[in-house]
Amino acid sequence: MKTALLLIAVGLLAFMAVVMAYVRLAPSDPARWHRPIHPAGSVFTPGVGEPTRVFKKEGGAWGYMVGLSEPPETVLERLDLIALGTPRTRRIAGSPEEGMVTWVTRSALWGFPDYTTAQALSARDGTQLFLEARQRFGSEDFGVNEARLRAWLAALGG
Repeated sequence: MKTALLLIAVGLLAFMAVVMAYVRLAPSDPARWHRPIHPAGSVFTPGVGEPTRVFKKEGGAWGYMVGLSEPPETVLERLDLIALGTPRTRRIAGSPEEGMVTWVTRSALWGFPDYTTAQALSARDGTQLFLEARQRFGSEDFGVNEARLRAWLAALGG
C-alpha cells in the first residue's frame, strides 16, 4: 500500500514538473501576440469624462488613455520603461519608434505568460494610447492583467 501511494505521489510530481516545464519553456510567437489593437485612421471616441479606462474581458483586459500631450513615440518610450520595470517582464516585439510594443510578463510561481501590447496613435486631441493584455493559457486570469494595465496607466499619469 505504501509503495502504491509513493508511486502515485512520484507520478503526480513528475506530471507537474512536465507541465511546469512546458509553461515556462514554450516559445512566444511574436506574430501571434504583436498585432494592432486599434486600426490606424479609425475614429475612437471615449466615454464622456473617461480619459482613462480599463475593461476586464475574457482572458485578459483592454484599456485606453486619451488626450496625452506628448507625441506617440514619447508616450511609448515612457510606457516601455514602466513595463520593463515590472518584475519578470521583457519586450518581445515592436518599439516606441514603430508605434506599437508587446511585452511578456510571467507569473512568479509557474511562469504563466501574459502578453501586453500597447499602441499609440496621433489624434486631434493628442495621443491616444491603447493597451491589450491577455493570457496564453486558460480562460481566467483572476484580474492580474487588469491590475497590470491599471498600474501601468497610473504610473504613466492616468
